[in-house]
Amino acid sequence: MSEQSDLIAAAITASLAQYFSDLDGEPPSALYEMVLARMEKPLLIDVLKRVDGNQSRASEMLGINRNTLRKKLQAYDLL
Repeated sequence: MSEQSDLIAAAITASLAQYFSDLDGEPPSALYEMVLARMEKPLLIDVLKRVDGNQSRASEMLGINRNTLRKKLQAYDLL
């Protein structure tokens, strides 16, 4: 894993530790979906900015199909 990937993983780990601490013993629910949504939308926004809104380039950068990207953009009201 690269140093950048290690930094991202460390940030996620720290955020999850804070989240569980804030729960104060309450059980989490739908954690997987919550984490994905909190990460995915800002990722999509940032990548689209970096490619000046070009969805084909964004899908290449993300490593996903362009149709998949469009579905995700629609789901987050980014279209």
